Amino acid sequence: MRVVIIGNSAAAVGAVESLRQHDQASEIVAISEEPHGIYSRPMLSYLLAGEIDRPHLAYRPADFYSRHNVQPILNARVASIDVAGHCVVTESGQDYGYHKLLIATGGAPIVPPVPGIDSAGVFSFTRLDDTLGMLRYLEGNPVEQVIVVGGGMIGVKATDALMKRGLRVTMVELAPRILSAALDETSSGLMARLLSDAAVEVITGGTVSAIHPEGGKGAARGPSIAGVTLDSGRELACQMLVFGIGVRPNAALAREAGIAVNRGIVVDEYMRTSAPDVYAAGDVAEAYDLVVDMNRTVAIWPNAYRQGAIAGARMAGVSRADPGAIAMNTVEVCGVPAMSIGNANVKDGPYEMMTELDERRVVYKRLTLEGDHLVGAILVGNISRAGIYTGLIRNKLDISGCRKSLMTEHMSLLSLPTSYRKHIVSEAGIEV
Repeated sequence: MRVVIIGNSAAAVGAVESLRQHDQASEIVAISEEPHGIYSRPMLSYLLAGEIDRPHLAYRPADFYSRHNVQPILNARVASIDVAGHCVVTESGQDYGYHKLLIATGGAPIVPPVPGIDSAGVFSFTRLDDTLGMLRYLEGNPVEQVIVVGGGMIGVKATDALMKRGLRVTMVELAPRILSAALDETSSGLMARLLSDAAVEVITGGTVSAIHPEGGKGAARGPSIAGVTLDSGRELACQMLVFGIGVRPNAALAREAGIAVNRGIVVDEYMRTSAPDVYAAGDVAEAYDLVVDMNRTVAIWPNAYRQGAIAGARMAGVSRADPGAIAMNTVEVCGVPAMSIGNANVKDGPYEMMTELDERRVVYKRLTLEGDHLVGAILVGNISRAGIYTGLIRNKLDISGCRKSLMTEHMSLLSLPTSYRKHIVSEAGIEV
């Protein structure tokens, strides 16, 4: 059997490791449009900040392919999928037949068609080449002021990294507040205050409508950026601009091949698509979210790996159903972490909110309950109990017996029902 994987990130790694756990003989071909080996995308902001060097970005050892008997085809872009003929074709015209195919193409950065976007010094921030391009540009150009477009997770991570390099940063966010998809107004306000205290200007309710290049000192892409105009008419000077708006599922290949696509590629609990022998996993897949009880894309690293592992097992003939994803996002600003878990940022519906705020210490907790079940959590400053809350949400545990302890500093595994403790901790000599 030949398995072809389109992609080279967390979902692909999960699939390879799962396949090889159950099947040592099948041929595996991994095709990636990136020229790099496997690296950790969540660590890119640390590389941009100068806190780690490139070797520390590795997600798996350099010999991962050879140890797992995988043929890597790097720096090659798949142009089409022939579902009927069971093959994929690259832009160079090379075709690869498959018995099983995994589409793990991830997400594509959202970059609006702004005039002047081809100016040197304009970047997105989702891949290693984006980060390396920014670092080269910073080394070769006198950059002092940077504009980051987008106040979500990607934009905030880029902003925090650039601040650590000593640059002045202005964040421009279309929504009325930053991190609006993950955090509520209180936690969003805390993070915005941290940015403001660090001399970051946060502009909300607006976006960049035009990019203005200057003549002369740009690289091969053309004249360097000199400033922008916002949709309000305000003009801002800058020497670099980063689009950190977010990503959308990179599902064009599947759509063009006639595979069912909504926002992402539609998959079942085994990561199977609507096409025979074709699977999808990771940010490109639209799979079951157990908290909101519906299919949707959940673009987070652990989810991508788990879905890849499930697809790999199924391709090897092992039926291992996906229990469902839980949305989970973490970001850090000026050393203060913030985390959103599950259906955390809800306003309407049959929900009860439990909140606790210490503005001086920049500590905030909001738990969202639906009846006797925890369905979401927002944590700022202190995320030490995130694992316990995630377990309660994932396992849909009845918390009526421990409701009073949920918000306390003494909340721990021992606060939970005995049956649940024994479910997650079971080993000889351990009494829970």
